[in-house]
Amino acid sequence: MTTIPAIGEVEAGPTAFTRAMILTTLTMVTMLYAMTVTIANVSLPQMQGSLSATTDQIALVVTFNIIATAVATPMTGWLAARFSRRAILIWGVIGFTCASLACGLATSLEGLVLFRVMQGAFGAPLVPLSQAIVMDSYPREKQASAMAIFGMGVVVGPVLAPTVGGYLSELYNWRWVFFMIVPFGLVALGGVFVYIQDRSRAGSSHLDWTGFLALSVFIASFQFMLDQGERLDWLDSGTILLCAALAGLALYVFVVHSATADRPFLNPKLLLDRNYTLGLLIVFIFGMLNFTPTTLLPPLMQGVRGYPDSVIGLVLGARGVGTLAGFFLMFWSNKFDPRVLLVSGFACQGIAGWAMAQFSVDMTTWGVLWTSALQGFGVGVIWVPLTLVTFATLDKRNTAEATAIFHLVRNVGSSIYISLSITLALRSARQNYAELSINAAPTNEALTMQDSLFGVWSIDSVTALAGLAREINRQALMIGYLNAFHLFAITSFAVIPVILMVKVARR
Repeated sequence: MTTIPAIGEVEAGPTAFTRAMILTTLTMVTMLYAMTVTIANVSLPQMQGSLSATTDQIALVVTFNIIATAVATPMTGWLAARFSRRAILIWGVIGFTCASLACGLATSLEGLVLFRVMQGAFGAPLVPLSQAIVMDSYPREKQASAMAIFGMGVVVGPVLAPTVGGYLSELYNWRWVFFMIVPFGLVALGGVFVYIQDRSRAGSSHLDWTGFLALSVFIASFQFMLDQGERLDWLDSGTILLCAALAGLALYVFVVHSATADRPFLNPKLLLDRNYTLGLLIVFIFGMLNFTPTTLLPPLMQGVRGYPDSVIGLVLGARGVGTLAGFFLMFWSNKFDPRVLLVSGFACQGIAGWAMAQFSVDMTTWGVLWTSALQGFGVGVIWVPLTLVTFATLDKRNTAEATAIFHLVRNVGSSIYISLSITLALRSARQNYAELSINAAPTNEALTMQDSLFGVWSIDSVTALAGLAREINRQALMIGYLNAFHLFAITSFAVIPVILMVKVARR
């Protein structure tokens, strides 16, 4: 894997105004990509109804976008070395904006998932390239301030997008959550054309295509198996068996090739560094927890409680506000042991997940807001110390490649855990529906107590039976989501012993 090349002679000494415009442009580019992380989640229930999809099918809109980002991110260095940073940023923003427009125009679930894959693939290089250019544009003594402003794009996007997207979705329809990205994309594209002038390219570039393709096939096959396994009845389906075989074969090729190739796609020798290996495990679990609540809450809030899209958008926005507060706290992070911060962040996630697991069908808006904000606060507290301890003992010559693997593992963890959580929710919901529906029978004397206790429910007519069935389904679905939140909380607390194994240099 190649590293991102140094900025060219043209960018060697930009003026203060030029640096400010470069920072503004690249912050907007970063915000553009960060918006799509949560913007689709707010309208998942509306998409599900419009495209006649099930809960597990509509989850593909989220998971395949994450997978496309995960696979394409490690290619950033090779692309920048071969075509220049400016060219990759221009075509990345163009492709990302066009894919966002196509998502809004999609007429089928298959088309929407395809365009979301394109959106993730075109958007993957935007953040790492933007970060590299900002770092190279500012002298070392001003880099911290520049990166603080640049980081606001990552935080503001997930706050702004679901809030505005929720209102647009409620006023018009779900397509507008994608249409609203287009103006931001055009403004960002204009800024890149005017202010980003780095056309430098490396003399030679290398990409291990065998390793890259094997890893891509493994991730895509394994993810599809997780997403569709419950719907297709797992190993009773030929499609699932084929995906499992492809995933196993691709993983074998990737591992063997990585161990024997001179210049593998991902260097396995990096795993010899203890902190880095533990950091990958922690960031994998961090990725598992990061976006799972934002995927589970919208269908839960609308399907069980009947919340409108605008309120769902506010809830997802509250998570972003919590993340922003966590990032602000990190200005004083050097005063604390990073392990303490990591334990605190994951504890916040665990407490939030446990509180969500205590929801009922009568959950309040405030209850969902504060738990979402607490989960987001945990995300903000975790990120800086996690990055610090992961790369603390690693040779700086390997930073570029190690960073690519770091983000790859995080994204794969997100997509896998979202699929597992939805599978758990749906399977347990079906099981509980079967158990609860047994009580809706003439032999249940409680249903005869119409006047005193159960006057709402009856089995005397088809209409009454349909209403009772809907309520049983609502209660069963709620139990399924609660089981998923219990798993979320357990996972959050389970990572704490791993954190205590991390070594931190003495001050």
